[in-house]
Amino acid sequence: MPRSNAQREETDAMTVTTPLLLGLAASLATMLGGLVALRWRHRLMLILGLTAGVVLGVAVFDLLPEAIELGAPTVGGRWLSVAVATGLACYMLLDRGTGGTEPSAKGWRGHLAPATLTLHSLIDGLGIGLSFQASASMGWVVATAVLSHDLADGVNTVTLSLSSRTEIAARRWLVANAAAPFIGVVLGLALKVSSGALALVLAGFGGAFLYIGVGELLPRSYRLDPRPRTTAASLVGVALIALTTSLVR
Repeated sequence: MPRSNAQREETDAMTVTTPLLLGLAASLATMLGGLVALRWRHRLMLILGLTAGVVLGVAVFDLLPEAIELGAPTVGGRWLSVAVATGLACYMLLDRGTGGTEPSAKGWRGHLAPATLTLHSLIDGLGIGLSFQASASMGWVVATAVLSHDLADGVNTVTLSLSSRTEIAARRWLVANAAAPFIGVVLGLALKVSSGALALVLAGFGGAFLYIGVGELLPRSYRLDPRPRTTAASLVGVALIALTTSLVR
């Protein structure tokens, strides 16, 4: 039996309302994670070690698998590899070209890592919006994966900001990162982006996150607290993301 106009309107409304509510939930989760990090900032060394593991886990178990799933049928593995290498190389050049060897970043360089995380959150929201355009079931899968690490996104943003900037800067970046998923969902519902293009963007972010974890966070956390507990915190961060992503995929 053909659906009535009322049923079609109800379905269309749910197609828009559901991802918007999920985007709002992602924003609130990011904010909550950041507030927790601000509350426990006196344990910055351990949080920084945990953040290193989480960032690496997001790259290896979330961004890169998602990029492969989206892009393998269209752009192919070689171009995805190029995107990963490009993301890593571009972030490395920006980082080292603006004083990346200094333990405390000055000027705009101190905003580089939290800005990258904020763009990642925007892409997360974009993924939710685009996936709901494809189907509700795909949208829920992507949204669950995003929500599973949004608490960590808030923690990471605050930790990276506090390690090189001030608490005021950390709070500002937290607000920006918390707003990014919802804005991304709105853009994802309004725009048409091919799965191949989105896959290349995700792969590029995966490369950048690999550099942030290995080139910045792991050495910095160990330099601040060269004890086994810091290494253990990093391993816990990797395991946490591996576990959460395995549960939602």
